[in-house]
Amino acid sequence: MESGYKILWTNHALTELASTYEYLEKNFTQRELNKLSQEIERVLELISKNPNLFPLSESQGIRKVIVKKFNTLYYRENQATIEILSFFSNRKNPENRKI
Repeated sequence: MESGYKILWTNHALTELASTYEYLEKNFTQRELNKLSQEIERVLELISKNPNLFPLSESQGIRKVIVKKFNTLYYRENQATIEILSFFSNRKNPENRKI
């Protein structure tokens, strides 16, 4: 990424991301994995340049962005960094979402 806010992933978000990739590896093609990776990179680039671009979620101070309709990325601005809090699979029950 060029200039902008530094992106930091929480352990929770990285675990969710890994779980998503494992699911896709079992059930989809490499092409779909590549599309998801490209979309994540695109979204992170946008967030790093303008953290207020996406709407606030139900949780105070936390923003959300839908990534490829099956996942929602939750993040917050923390001084000069963007903290990725969750990479939630929209296929799961929203009541099980942890941010």
